[in-house]
Amino acid sequence: MRWSRMHVPTLRDDPAEAGAPSHRLLLRAGFIRQLMAGHYSLLPMGTRVRAKVIGIIRDELDRIGAQEFLLPTMHPAGIWRKTGRWESMGEEMFRLRDRKDADLALGMTHEEIFTTLAAELSSYRELPQIWYQFQLKYRDEPRPKAGLMRVREFTMKDSYSFDLDADGLDHSFALHRDAYARIFARLGIPAIAVEASTGAMGGSASTEFMCPSPVGEDTVVHCPGCGYAANVEKAVAALPAVDDAEPPASPQRFDTPDARTIEELAAGHGAAADRQIKTLVYLLDDELTLVLLRGDHQLNEQKLADATGAAVIRPAHADEIRAALGASPGSLGAVGVTGLPVLADAALRGRRDMFTGANVDGVHLRGVDIARDITVGRWVELREVAAGEPCVACGQPLATQRAIEVGHIFKLGDRYTKALGVTVLAPDGAPTKVIMGSYGIGVERALAAIVETHHDDSGIVWPVAVAPYQVAVVAAQADDDEVTAVSEQLYAALTAAGHEVILDDRAERAGVKFRDVELVGIPLRVTVGRRGLADGVVELTVRATGHTDRIRPDDAVKAVETALAALSSPVDRR
Repeated sequence: MRWSRMHVPTLRDDPAEAGAPSHRLLLRAGFIRQLMAGHYSLLPMGTRVRAKVIGIIRDELDRIGAQEFLLPTMHPAGIWRKTGRWESMGEEMFRLRDRKDADLALGMTHEEIFTTLAAELSSYRELPQIWYQFQLKYRDEPRPKAGLMRVREFTMKDSYSFDLDADGLDHSFALHRDAYARIFARLGIPAIAVEASTGAMGGSASTEFMCPSPVGEDTVVHCPGCGYAANVEKAVAALPAVDDAEPPASPQRFDTPDARTIEELAAGHGAAADRQIKTLVYLLDDELTLVLLRGDHQLNEQKLADATGAAVIRPAHADEIRAALGASPGSLGAVGVTGLPVLADAALRGRRDMFTGANVDGVHLRGVDIARDITVGRWVELREVAAGEPCVACGQPLATQRAIEVGHIFKLGDRYTKALGVTVLAPDGAPTKVIMGSYGIGVERALAAIVETHHDDSGIVWPVAVAPYQVAVVAAQADDDEVTAVSEQLYAALTAAGHEVILDDRAERAGVKFRDVELVGIPLRVTVGRRGLADGVVELTVRATGHTDRIRPDDAVKAVETALAALSSPVDRR
């Protein structure tokens, strides 16, 4: 390809609306353009990288015996209603009606649709099956941001396994986990596998693949000592045992007209935050519920959703709270409450001589013995783990870091096959529900994650496996006949040798061309210029290091092949 004929609209300055490095650089380097919030056009350079990403994913899925499908993106509401997700998906689902007034959805994911195809399976002899596709997904994100990181329209590689039993699912899950490790290694994404919540997907277990990055929207909790790692929505930590004082015979009321927060009660009344019971009121599927945590701990709402299975969760409104408890937030407690369900975080179990609200405005209680004074319906893990807390496995302090979720795999079990009636005949002839797994990678997000981890002050530094072109041949002086002739010869020779080459033949200054090649991130640059040719050489520059060798034009093909081999990952060279 000739740069002069290709649409690569590079920008000199950073776009004002772009914050994340991948957003800024993909715009500047002419890979993407925004149509509206959350919707991006991929330009020629972008589509080339996207195709490389898809090719690597497809290669690894084919390697584990997966079969490629292509399913519709517009779905009838009835299938989603059967699984209960028409309601539970909420406002993120794009919904529409056709001319016959039928309810339809733009697919957020394809569990339901693949499961309807699995209904044609009839015998255990047809299992296991692994099916996958690359298809557009639509999610009505309330706040699209960071370029391709959080959008409303994107390509997902989603695959689905169908097995006879749990052992089969474990095998399919392990195949995908290993395939994902190879995929991200080949893409150049330093992904780590962490325990994760199953969320709206449901199922018994899930693993996320997280790329550490300061622009990530997720928090990973990990142990430097033993390697334990989990999303903050799933992470747990050990807490030191607490030796509470003997409480009084019953809770004691005291006035707190100036204390409506944990901090104010601690500062004004000697109630340390770790000795307070924080009482939150939530609406869980239309049922008001008291949620109790230690005063210095924060609720993780996903843990609350996972613990209760509630599809709709929101904090109760002030009027709902007053109607139920007779007080406003800041003076709430669970002592003596019997008419509402009470969930308590495990960190409160066994605590005594605690402080909490009295359900009277401006009044609190001291000397609360939780086992004696509060009717806890369920003890569950609700709190968000913090950095520095002891690891449950080895006791060393945990660390946290921001990360980008680049892949997620789920053990779904029979949630979808049960709802949609998918069974096969087992070896004993009895109908048996098929067991499913679901496995996703966002293609454009993976592309952005590569840029987040491979860039410098001059632009993108693509790994060879996904670079739009492997080599840029730059004619430093396009108006020089000898420079032009040698550039054309090298372009032809490298192309004939099977390399992906772009020839920068534009009538631009050499400095402009060099800046564009660096910005776009081509791994190797072969520069042909008057001074070099006068000495009988051209220059070979490695984008990642800036190292330049002077080589004879006749040696360029071999030098490029050697450099590309050195830059390729061990997985790519297998």
